[in-house]
Amino acid sequence: MHSRSGKASPGIEVDTRGDRAVVRPYGEMDVARAEAFRQAVFEALAGEPRVTDVVVDLQHLAFCDSSGLNVLLNARTAVAATGQNLYLAAPREQFLRLLELTGSQDLFTIEPAPPF
Repeated sequence: MHSRSGKASPGIEVDTRGDRAVVRPYGEMDVARAEAFRQAVFEALAGEPRVTDVVVDLQHLAFCDSSGLNVLLNARTAVAATGQNLYLAAPREQFLRLLELTGSQDLFTIEPAPPF
């Protein structure tokens, strides 16, 4: 089983095991951090070896604004074209409220906990 782990950028970790990658943002996700988040998610999708599933572990994310949500919406569109899967795991109440307010709660598969 192939495993790689490391910091994608400050406050964002990426952990890949087998055919799954977990992207873990920490703290607050706003316009100032959205580009680093986008890079981490899309690098996980395009990495070698290619993963089937990318899970965004949201349990350590205290706040997320629309710029972070836009990254996830763009990633959702990208995986539809590649046959990969994007999951959200363990979102906090603020993120769930953001999904509800924007009408995007049904666009994502949400897992109660990350796979690892």
